[in-house]
Amino acid sequence: MNELAPTTNAISRQASTDDQVIALWIKDRSPATVRAYTLDVSRFRVAVPHVLREVTLGDLQAYADELAAAELSTASRARMLATVKSLFSFAHKIGYLPFDVARAVRLPKIEGKLAERILSEGQVLKLLGEAHEGESGTDRRNRVMVLLMYAAGLRVAEICSLEWRHCVERDGGAGQVTVFGKGSKTRSVHLPAGVWAELVDLRGDAADGEPVFRSRERGADGKNRPIDASQANRIVHATAKASGVEKGGRKVSPHWLRHAHASHSIERGAPIHLVQATLGHASISTTGKYLHARPGESSSRYLPVG
Repeated sequence: MNELAPTTNAISRQASTDDQVIALWIKDRSPATVRAYTLDVSRFRVAVPHVLREVTLGDLQAYADELAAAELSTASRARMLATVKSLFSFAHKIGYLPFDVARAVRLPKIEGKLAERILSEGQVLKLLGEAHEGESGTDRRNRVMVLLMYAAGLRVAEICSLEWRHCVERDGGAGQVTVFGKGSKTRSVHLPAGVWAELVDLRGDAADGEPVFRSRERGADGKNRPIDASQANRIVHATAKASGVEKGGRKVSPHWLRHAHASHSIERGAPIHLVQATLGHASISTTGKYLHARPGESSSRYLPVG
């Protein structure tokens, strides 16, 4: 029997409506991914008000044209179309759709702008220096958060969900943090002794189950709440602005510190597979983009100019 064409009974056990398919498709994904996918699919279903089995390639191409006419960025259009393609691919794999009509849809090519978002080592040190100013508890929290974003290369969602039980001391005064990252993958990141000392100093009498980076607001149950992604973004942006670190007028975000971690470690000789493991990239090709974004060598050096 063809595994890609389940029996009718098998199909009915998987899903019988579009809503059930979508629920299965987003099941066990991260909260951030669920939010993004839900928004993208909702927009698609408004634009193409057919059940999935009745959607044609022409409908999908018309939707792509509609996104282009809305003057959305190329990256946004590519993400929205990739979401739809993922849904149709999943629906076909579980036997809900007889074939994957979205497979023929091509994503718009995205201009590589990674180099524009990589801070120099000097800029990062300047930003970290600004983060070290201040003596209040909030100042110390912000300082350690910015430091950990760079030193461990953590995603903002990983920073926000970090709890003290995820932080473990290692030999020689070093430490490690374990995060549950993108793609539902768990990874542990080693921290140098200096970074670990800064992190431990922040803890105080916090219990293992408490968030490392606490919001000033408490939950309805009176317990400490973690900061959210929007708060983390505001903290990094404000710190960068106060330090005078800017790149072409763009707001420096937490992900820029992750980019910096990757670029600086590779430039200093870190094996690319180690950087991949530390950052939790699913593919080595993703990590390899940093080699192309900031090349250490070029044939231009051999020309009779400069």
